[in-house]
Amino acid sequence: MLQLADSHVHLDDASFDADRDAVIERARAAGIGLQIVPGVDAASWPRIRALCAPGSGLYPAYGMHPMFMHSHRPDDLATLSHWLKEHRPVAVGEIGLDFYEEPYDAQEQREYFKQQLALAREFDLPVILHARGALDEVTATLRRIGGLRGVVHSFSGSQQQAEQLWKLGFHLGIGGPVTYERAQRLRRIVATMPIEFLLLESDAPDQPGSGHRGERNEPAHVAEVLQCVANLRGENPVTVATATTSNARRLFGV
Repeated sequence: MLQLADSHVHLDDASFDADRDAVIERARAAGIGLQIVPGVDAASWPRIRALCAPGSGLYPAYGMHPMFMHSHRPDDLATLSHWLKEHRPVAVGEIGLDFYEEPYDAQEQREYFKQQLALAREFDLPVILHARGALDEVTATLRRIGGLRGVVHSFSGSQQQAEQLWKLGFHLGIGGPVTYERAQRLRRIVATMPIEFLLLESDAPDQPGSGHRGERNEPAHVAEVLQCVANLRGENPVTVATATTSNARRLFGV
């Protein structure tokens, strides 16, 4: 069986409360033996820590998502520092900027983002980045701060934007959107990009692939993302699975 990694899945989401164990088992049956579970606010961190038990194949990341600004408090940054020190996750995330949907406070987002990047540097952890409507600014911030590594999850930018991220050593997280034929720009990038910067993800319960429109997404569907990516690249799925799983293990240190 192929060994796969889901580099971004919100398994703590309430939509999984009724059948979480079954979802995890379906993922394992599909070959997804490694799953990274990022946080979105301080309230999510204890849930994720409890979910990601040793030996489960689930690994926690703690961060403050820009779309949850209403949940964040300034002292949460000190709490995050404590969590990174005491509980040592595999990454700081999900963090970033989101300038897509009004209303938003760009300056407040920037402040939380910069301080979380500083914590990632302090604790020598990779970052899991959200960059919707703000990819150029996120990239510029990474370049300015320096000394960072990580992944831009659900990448949807241009070839030029992708190349700027690769120059910084950042990975692209690719999930369900690549399975839609209308995603021509993304599919062209994935077809030719350096495989050492490629990660597969589900972003479950969000962003289902074309075969699951309107459904709740699941980590098991990463196997379908793999097949699509392998077809686009003209490569054996085993080759893509081996490379992307190795990339995830190396980036997150697992």
